[in-house]
Parts: sequence; structure tokens; C-alpha cells
Amino acid sequence: MRNNKENSVKEKALREDLIEGRNAVLEALKSNRTIEYILIASGNTTGSINKIIAVARENKVVIKEVDRKKLDSMSVTGSHQGVMAIVTPYKYCEVEDIIEYAKDKNEKPFVLVLDEIEDPHNLGSIIRTAEICGVHGIVIPKRRNVGVTPIVYKTSAGAIEHMKIAKVSNINNAIDKLKENGLWIYGADMHGENYCFQSDFSGAIALVIGSEGKGISNLTKNKCDVLVKIPMVGQITSLNASVAAGILMYEILKQKME
Repeated sequence: MRNNKENSVKEKALREDLIEGRNAVLEALKSNRTIEYILIASGNTTGSINKIIAVARENKVVIKEVDRKKLDSMSVTGSHQGVMAIVTPYKYCEVEDIIEYAKDKNEKPFVLVLDEIEDPHNLGSIIRTAEICGVHGIVIPKRRNVGVTPIVYKTSAGAIEHMKIAKVSNINNAIDKLKENGLWIYGADMHGENYCFQSDFSGAIALVIGSEGKGISNLTKNKCDVLVKIPMVGQITSLNASVAAGILMYEILKQKME
């Protein structure tokens, strides 16, 4: 009985056609994403729900009013805020698309490479910060890395709609492809030779962030041109993956603005 329940939760978590929460649904409506229909809890027409309804009607998106218990049973995040959108699954791009996007903006490519980030909350937080910091795209592996799930959507607060993500079979081959396009590869590692503020991030770069527990794998670490570390003076010797990524992305943004 317990295994069946665990499998059911896992199947729900793997859905990539469900968006939950007011901000995430509103951002989806503003984007080019194909929305099949929107589910709204009966009697829930307060605050930003009214804006969602107005934008949905303007875009001719079907709105269905349902019992809140139905949303509760469908919810993966446990915090749907009375609204969900059923969409076409997230459309991943190619690594080359990220490079071309940077070129179209006449900017030096700034790419994030995630090595086995398995916590959807961490991925969502990273995407949200990446969008704010001007990252042109994110590369994730197909295996042992969370994809774009409802929790990722919710945690990113809709930023996922403005971020290109490439899902690749081999992350090291993707890094080679980035190098061929002139990017310098920086890996975040607590034993790095330089502090992040001592490194030059002004050019075309890719930043590699490792998994929550193991960090960057040895093979991927060897692909990096430079390993950088974050100054830490406390008793705890490691940072949450999304926090570490945020600190480094803001250092990169600061240097690019300077």
C-alpha cells in the first residue's frame, strides 16, 4: 500500500503539463505557452484571480470553475492558491539556441550548467535568480536531474517562462560545445583556487553548479577551466546549491555591469 502511494506521488511530481499558483499561471498567460485550460476554485474571485480571469478571457483561454477539493487532489506543490493551468509540456531547447539567443541580444553568453540538481525547489530558485541576473540559458542533464515540474514552476514564480533550458544526454559533451563557442567554464567548488571576487567573469562564460550533496562530479570538474569558491568564515562549510548559485550569479552580474 505504501509503495503505491509513493509511486502516485512520484508520478504527480513528474508532470510537466501542470502549472500551479497565481504568479506562475499569470506569467504563463503572458508568455507564448500554449494553455489548454485554466482551473479556478469555485467562488475564488478575489485579488489577482480577477486579473488571471481577465487575461485568460483576453487570450481566449478556456476557464473551468471546479471544486477546491479537485485542485487539492491534483496539486503537487500543496499550494495551488485556488488556480491551476493545464499546458503543453515545457519545450526544452538546444545548447546552440542559448548561444544564438545571446548573440541576438548582442551580449556575451552567460550560461548556467547544473550537474545533477535533484531538488525541484532548488531548481526553481536557481531559475528565478538566473532570470534576474541575465543568464541566457540553463543546461541540465536528462538523467539524475529534476526537470520542469509544477514545484519548479511555483518556486520560480513564473521566471521559467522567460528562461531557455537545454536538457542534454551528456553534460560534458555540452560543456565541450560551449567551449567550442568561446565560453570559459567556471566551476563552483569549495576547494577552488580562486575566490569568486578574484575571478574575471566579464567575458563569455558558463558557470557549473554541482548537486546538493556531492557537488560537481570529478569528470565534469576536470572539464572546467577554473574552479572558484565563495568566502565562508562560519562553522558550516557548505551552502545550499541555490544559495551558492545566487551568490555567484550576482558576482558575475556585478562584474558585467561594471
